[in-house]
Amino acid sequence: MTEKVKRDLGLIYDANYDLDIVKEITFCKKQCYKYNQINPLNKKKKRSQIKKILGQTQSNLTIQSPFWCDYGYNIIVGENFYANHGLVILDARKVEFGDNVFIGPNCGFYTATHPFDKFERSKGLEYALPIKVGNDVWFGGNCVVLPGVTIGDNVIIGAGSVVTKDIPTNSVAYGNPCQVKKSL
Repeated sequence: MTEKVKRDLGLIYDANYDLDIVKEITFCKKQCYKYNQINPLNKKKKRSQIKKILGQTQSNLTIQSPFWCDYGYNIIVGENFYANHGLVILDARKVEFGDNVFIGPNCGFYTATHPFDKFERSKGLEYALPIKVGNDVWFGGNCVVLPGVTIGDNVIIGAGSVVTKDIPTNSVAYGNPCQVKKSL
């Protein structure tokens, strides 16, 4: 079983020495670098470049530079998507965003994580769990969403939150760890 197959099954894998994984990450980093160098006023060129990076997009999409991801093809973006400066998506597994998602500056969505066992961790091994974000979700600035989290529809995540667990539909949640504080 290849390291890439292990990754896609949610098993522990080694991303550092698998040539296919290294090539894919290198290619994606080059594409992100190109995207980040485009003049922000050249919207046509930015749109064309971001569509080369992401796995699936709709027509109304804005991601302010800088933007970084690992693979790109694991990112699915719905209609009417906006991300402010400093978005980082570690997309070893799928990261899906619904329609009408707004992301404040300096937010991160991280599917990759590492084993608790110090010997496995010291070898650079990792595993990844998907992230899913529903429709009509707003993230304040400096939010972090951790592996395996699902966020429902019509949710507000307050600035500075670290989302470690699922957040249900129609919620306002914030904090570290992020917790539901109010229903909408």
